[in-house]
Amino acid sequence: MLMAVAATFLTVSATSALAAQSTTPRASAAELAIDAAVPRPEPANVPPPTIGDFKMDSTASAPDPAKAIDNKAIDKPADPGAAAKAPEPKPAETVTAPAASDTTATTTPPAATATAPAAEPAKEPVKVSTVAPADQPVADRLRDMIGAKSLRYFDRKNERAAVEKFYAARDYAPQWTQAGKLTDGAKGVIARLKDAAAEGLNQADYPVPDFAAAGSPDQLAEAELKLTASMLDYARQAQSGRMHWSQTSGDILYPEHPTDPAEVLANISTAKDASAALDGYNPPHKLYKDLKAKLAELRGQGDGPMIYIAEGPALAFKAATKKQAEVVPDDSRVPQLRAKLGLEHPDDTRYDAKVAAAVRKFQESVDLKPTGVLDDRTVKAINSPKRDRHIDTVLVNMERLRWLPRQLGAASLGNAYVILNVPDFTLKVMQNGGQVWTTRVVTGKPGKHATPMLTETMKFITVNPTWNVPPSIIYNEYLPALQQDPTVLQRMGLRLERNRDGSIHISQPPGEANALGRVRFNFPNKFLVYQHDTPDKHLFAKEERAFSHGCMRVQNPDQYAATLLNITMPNERYTPERIRSMYGRSEIDLKFPTPIPVNITYQTAFVDDAGKLQFRKDIYGRDATMIALLKNSRNKDLEVMVSHAQPSYSRPSGSSLPAGVNFASDNTFSSGPSFFERLFGGPSPATPPAPVGRRPQQRFTR
Repeated sequence: MLMAVAATFLTVSATSALAAQSTTPRASAAELAIDAAVPRPEPANVPPPTIGDFKMDSTASAPDPAKAIDNKAIDKPADPGAAAKAPEPKPAETVTAPAASDTTATTTPPAATATAPAAEPAKEPVKVSTVAPADQPVADRLRDMIGAKSLRYFDRKNERAAVEKFYAARDYAPQWTQAGKLTDGAKGVIARLKDAAAEGLNQADYPVPDFAAAGSPDQLAEAELKLTASMLDYARQAQSGRMHWSQTSGDILYPEHPTDPAEVLANISTAKDASAALDGYNPPHKLYKDLKAKLAELRGQGDGPMIYIAEGPALAFKAATKKQAEVVPDDSRVPQLRAKLGLEHPDDTRYDAKVAAAVRKFQESVDLKPTGVLDDRTVKAINSPKRDRHIDTVLVNMERLRWLPRQLGAASLGNAYVILNVPDFTLKVMQNGGQVWTTRVVTGKPGKHATPMLTETMKFITVNPTWNVPPSIIYNEYLPALQQDPTVLQRMGLRLERNRDGSIHISQPPGEANALGRVRFNFPNKFLVYQHDTPDKHLFAKEERAFSHGCMRVQNPDQYAATLLNITMPNERYTPERIRSMYGRSEIDLKFPTPIPVNITYQTAFVDDAGKLQFRKDIYGRDATMIALLKNSRNKDLEVMVSHAQPSYSRPSGSSLPAGVNFASDNTFSSGPSFFERLFGGPSPATPPAPVGRRPQQRFTR
């Protein structure tokens, strides 16, 4: 049977081969053998070749490529009647080719020529579209719209590129509809976009197209891209904010964490719950989630009942004096007031000093005169169920929390970090999701001395620091003082030195009177601020503690140092007493094996440990600036705003020094560390040089 097929095939092929012999050189037996030995994929669903009306037996095995080919057999004419005499082949009659090691045969059966067509390059399989027939018209329109140069839905290059790649990979099949009906993923995304207000975002910024009204492929394709654009906008702004921090102030610096549009598309399109996946771009911090819950309460969406303070006589606490005893009014409304303001002892009816202080803080937060007296205006403000100003304050605080890193702490240290809230004048050390330690702080004065907002890593602690006076203080404060009294620096215990370039350097040696106190906490940053001890301990007793020139003064530095060292070096067992035992006249640097992140925040609204919403005075006016930006529809977002704020590091010349000023030494720093090395440490690993001050020409550093 096989011989008959081969004979018929050779009748045709021999004639063609002879015709082409004059132009095409014949392949040698070795070349044919090598070519036949190369495995070739069998094309799918390709019918066997036909000769006339005869179909070849596709079950026949290939000949042994190692056998020699007899060219005479190829050229020999075949019996023209062989095909007609051949019986119909059966599967059992399939001929198996000899093993490749069998080299005894000197000729190849005529059937071997049937494999000649396989020597041609295999064709690429035809790509089958994955688009459902019902969605093909929409896919065709998506292909056209995405390929157009003027794709108006995505004006960011990275988003447009990601969208093009995403849809091309799925043959432009729609993601949000199937046969014109919304998918579960689309329903989840739409639900999340419509709930944007609950996250402190503006729902109008993420329009949802009307798929029900989209009756044509053009309309469905347009709705598809509009929903994709809104989803990308939501993810980007939920994660990084509706504005860039540089739009609000030049003294803010957080690490940027923009979304990757390709990652967003892949994440949402493959998620089992698209709504939850999209929600994951909002901040994961407890600070944010607590404010979100309070925002719902302020809007009247909370589960708990609103606490109402009844009208009545004004209540005023008066502290005791030499001439008058303490006045503590007693009123049945005080328990409700305590509950409303989040105070302890909710059953206490006394309007004491703590209640009066809480009322005073509330009055400041709503722009009432902070008298501490519960009068009619204060009661009305407290009872307001939808205080628009409070809602705005919560919104901008939620926005600022989007600027913080997604992970606040060091994972290798149990997610440990330091967080300092400037308007609350408090510092907390956090680890394993809980508070480890807290203390009061003094922060910068409003204006050019405001404490900056930033995230950096604390690398070491200096005991007995030297205060290197920054050029801004030398120029703005000490040189004018020297004009009045050439001995003022000596009386203050400051050391004056001249550099070869004519500039001067002023420093204060370690000691109890040092402006930095006994301990300095170093986290190098572009604003040149740090945290430190202070000899002015009395300032910590004040409720409002914005007195420094930018740096942060810590009330209990020995406890703070021991807490941080025990986190980074738990086996060393540091104690406050051990830190105090190091106090002396020489600097001692204690380096952290693993740096601890320091996050300086500005939270005028936050939820305290008791679950109560707290408000603080907007001492730097940041809330007002941000509220105005959020209400301005022309504000810009993260990817089009770039911070150009840079501090000035100019140094004053010593040429204007008055006569009679004595220098401690000459050329002290001319060949030593550079200005920046003296700020936050030079190349020497043994003793990092002391940081110097804070933003020259702008603020004081203690």
